[in-house]
Amino acid sequence: MRLYIDPGTGSMLFTILISILGVLIYAFRNVLVKIRFMASGGKQQKGEKAREPIVFFTDSKRYQAIFKPLCDEMEKRQQAALYLTASADDPLLGERYQYVKTEFAGEGNKAFARMNFLRADVVLSSTPGLDVYQWKRSRDVKWYAHVMHAANDITGYRMFGTDYYDAVLVNGEFQIREIRALEKLRGLPEKEAVLVGLPQLDDLAEKLAKAGSCPREDGKRTILLAPSWGSNSIFNRYGERMIESLIRTGNTIIIRPHPQSMTSEKEMIDRLRAAYPDGEQIEWNFDNDNFEALRRSDVLISDYSGVVFDFALVFDRPVIYADVSFDKGVYDAWWLKEEMWNFEILPKIGVPLTEEKIGEIGRVIEDALQAPELKAGRELARQQAWANPGKSVEAIADYLIRTRDRLHSNKKNSGEGEK
Repeated sequence: MRLYIDPGTGSMLFTILISILGVLIYAFRNVLVKIRFMASGGKQQKGEKAREPIVFFTDSKRYQAIFKPLCDEMEKRQQAALYLTASADDPLLGERYQYVKTEFAGEGNKAFARMNFLRADVVLSSTPGLDVYQWKRSRDVKWYAHVMHAANDITGYRMFGTDYYDAVLVNGEFQIREIRALEKLRGLPEKEAVLVGLPQLDDLAEKLAKAGSCPREDGKRTILLAPSWGSNSIFNRYGERMIESLIRTGNTIIIRPHPQSMTSEKEMIDRLRAAYPDGEQIEWNFDNDNFEALRRSDVLISDYSGVVFDFALVFDRPVIYADVSFDKGVYDAWWLKEEMWNFEILPKIGVPLTEEKIGEIGRVIEDALQAPELKAGRELARQQAWANPGKSVEAIADYLIRTRDRLHSNKKNSGEGEK
């Protein structure tokens, strides 16, 4: 007889196992440290693993636009840092820095197991869910900071996404209001909420300034279809109908699925690719970097994906957003009465696409291109969600170094030794 354990149960069992191992390991380590400390007269022993001053952790290589500039900035400032990634083929693993180390932490649960026993002063990550599922706060990490990877609501994370971080580095005042509202509802102590900007947008803007706009053929438009993933996304709701309607417009179509779709919805993506293969009119795009796909496109069609704001704010072009329902049930947004910023700003920067209008997508595209009021909406969105443009990396590096120094100062003043 075979025993089957579903993924949810397996994840729970892994979390329980890690917690038990953590208690045992820390208990053993504390006893060992005390013995060594007394035997050495209070001096640190050789061979003890040093505490990392600053650690960057990402669960995916697709966040290069955040961590590559940060690693470069730390290297430029001659500041020691460690970059840990859960992607074995992460391009940053091939970088040759003098002051920044890059390491593969293992995939999936192996990466979280590594993080659960990390020794560091400050950890910066774009991964939500600290101390909620597999990823637990290490007792040997003094400070955890979260950095946003898109111009989205904080409440767009699954429940408790940033609750157990010590700080959240944001790109808009609206995110700070959301953080404070959740803390008040849940009786949580106030964490640091620091307005630094968004490296993702700064990176795209810098690339665009260097590359320039993409030349257009007369009368030829390029439409980028880049939805989110999940049951309410464009592919799941409209799939073949949407692609068929776009083909009838005669425009060039770039189809760029969300990276998570290749994991969670691979069967559906494979079916669509087989039905609509690459050709003269259709191009499937799976590049790790979305810059060229965005630069080549005149209009973006999406739903509630963060790429909407990359396209509108940086490339200053119109978006068409599918009028799909968004179930808040598993997200932090469920706790708040206020409408999410994403859905408040969308009508100001784009044109809605209802199910009834899919057959008339060509006309909807022209309406979006000819709507002058959308330009003013994009400027408003930039003011609200793109703080510190062009300087976010410097602001984040300043914060990390300042926090590290403050933690060291506190330790010195309290008389603590290295443990």
